[in-house]
Amino acid sequence: MFEAARIRKLLGQDARIIFVSGNFNVLHPGHVRVLRFAQELGGYLVVGLHPDNAPGVDAPVMERMEAVSSNRYVTSAFAMDERIEDVIRSLKPTIVVKGREHENLQNPEESVLKEIGAKLVFSSGEMLRPTVSEIGHEIDPRKRSILPYGFLKRHNIKLPQLLSVIKRFGDLRVMVIGDLIVDDYVECDPVGMSQEDPTLVVTPRETKRFVGGAGIVAAHGQSLGAQVTFISVTGHDELSDSIMKKLEGYGVTTILFKDNTRPTTLKQRLRASGKTLLRVSHLRQHTISKELADKIFDTVQSGLSKTDLILFSDFSYGCLPHNLVSKIMQVARQAGITIGADSQVSSQIGDISKFKKASIITPTELEARLAVNKEAENLSVLSEELFKKMECENVILTLGADGVLIRARTNSGSEKFSTDRIPALNSEPKDVAGAGDSLFCVASLAVTLGESLWTAALLGSIAAASQVGRVGNIPLTAEDMKQLLEKQVQ
Repeated sequence: MFEAARIRKLLGQDARIIFVSGNFNVLHPGHVRVLRFAQELGGYLVVGLHPDNAPGVDAPVMERMEAVSSNRYVTSAFAMDERIEDVIRSLKPTIVVKGREHENLQNPEESVLKEIGAKLVFSSGEMLRPTVSEIGHEIDPRKRSILPYGFLKRHNIKLPQLLSVIKRFGDLRVMVIGDLIVDDYVECDPVGMSQEDPTLVVTPRETKRFVGGAGIVAAHGQSLGAQVTFISVTGHDELSDSIMKKLEGYGVTTILFKDNTRPTTLKQRLRASGKTLLRVSHLRQHTISKELADKIFDTVQSGLSKTDLILFSDFSYGCLPHNLVSKIMQVARQAGITIGADSQVSSQIGDISKFKKASIITPTELEARLAVNKEAENLSVLSEELFKKMECENVILTLGADGVLIRARTNSGSEKFSTDRIPALNSEPKDVAGAGDSLFCVASLAVTLGESLWTAALLGSIAAASQVGRVGNIPLTAEDMKQLLEKQVQ
């Protein structure tokens, strides 16, 4: 109460104070959204932190207070040692902000707020697609490093352990099933602006072709050392034949079923001066025939005895209809095979929830919200809702420039969760298009080897950092990751 009174006196009796309270074990993007929303209500944002003996508190209050105080939206933070009602009486805020998940619960602040004429507002902050993270990296400023040292310390992860996991990728046999995409990067020279209308004019100079979609997931796995079989559907065209040769050149055992009703999916990116100007997609999105789905299932079933991990890479272009997914997952679970799933939502409509009971999923925030039909809940609650609906074992929520949010069970089968985050580890990406695929592949491989979700998420984040440092989908190798990590121990 003393701290609350001190802050009120310091800011002035007439000051407009917005108050937020919580544990704040790790300051993650969901917290930042709430803090940003509160600060934008106008006034001084004051944050109260629950004491170390409060339920759900995992970190010392001084560490938590340091993290919260460093946030640019926060005016002051303090450790609460009294009931919330007494803190509010002493602080006398104009508005108290709580997450949307508290709206239908009992809130002890309400009676006190009526006494002092203050207001209770519920919001978890607006969902954004940030291009720049609003949270600082947990990187040791004394070293040129990509690693989040705070995360490593919290989960007792050592660099030799990470190198050992990468080496063991070679022990795994992987089957990748999903939509093959061919990515053409058309490098252009800018000519200028059209005189007839406000149209940018460019001249194509060079075209580079890359394997994309589920194909690059398979190529990543093979290049990282695993034995990979890739199963997909293409058109009956020359593009299918050329991309199959490219995949086989990467060492991937490739099985492509040709469908006369669709072209091989081709996406063209027109780029100039290192920036993408326009994307053009040549594709069909209708579901494959039952006959073709049966052929894929028979192929998958015949290879289960030689498979440790199945990865579904779904872009919702028709290769993975719901019934086929259900049949494959049923026989895979019966065989004790680890299952990873990634269902992308961008310009198309997808649904990660059709991969119920998968071992690991790596959705974006938008994909997660669509799956559970929740628009306003904070990120931690969103992850728990996804756990419940999907009945899956591991969830990594990808947040673009804000990195990833990990919501892990404290113990196997436990209903209690622990939350942590890893920032985006490459602050100067050249091409973000392949980040999610590389993270998904590497994190799934690590989970299959029995590693914790914390270790899997970190390795996946390191893979993504390496991948976005170059233009185009180039298969990530074990040597790429080893060299990057070995630089951290020099």
